[in-house]
Amino acid sequence: MPNLRLANRYAKSLVDLAIEKDQLETVYTDMKYLQAVCAVSKEFVNLLRSPVVQTDKKRAILKAITLDKVSELTSLFNNLLVTKGREGELPEIANAVVDQYNDIKGIHKVTITTAQAISEELKASIVAKVKDSQNFGTIELESKVNPELIGGFVLEFNNNQVDTTILRDLREIKKSFSRNVYVKTMK
Repeated sequence: MPNLRLANRYAKSLVDLAIEKDQLETVYTDMKYLQAVCAVSKEFVNLLRSPVVQTDKKRAILKAITLDKVSELTSLFNNLLVTKGREGELPEIANAVVDQYNDIKGIHKVTITTAQAISEELKASIVAKVKDSQNFGTIELESKVNPELIGGFVLEFNNNQVDTTILRDLREIKKSFSRNVYVKTMK
């Protein structure tokens, strides 16, 4: 089971060391790479978390996947994780490093989910509107498509959600019909 508290501690240590060594950008790029690997390959994540696979095998596989793809600092950090038996936390640690980097640099992650793909002009307009209304410096926009929304959009940022979808409206209408205030209930 992922331990976010532990992941944040390891991530903080790595970020602090990267700042000290003036390699924050490099470590950030490495963690983005590891995030992508973990997102694409659930088998890789399962392998890291497996108690059956020997530590030496995990170390060799992790080294083979990251060879010439990550910096020496990240490679040493990965080796430390395997030595300490924390390699299963790598996906959460990578996410925590990216989040801490974003906090340091003032980058805000905004996610927009729509029923259909949106154009680049509309994305730029949304970024500008969110920047103005929330006083954000830099925004990293992630766009998702969910056809079940029918129309409208869901905008998520800083634990806030703006839901203007037709699906939400239909659910609200259904709720209002289910508690019809005009029909007296019998007891």
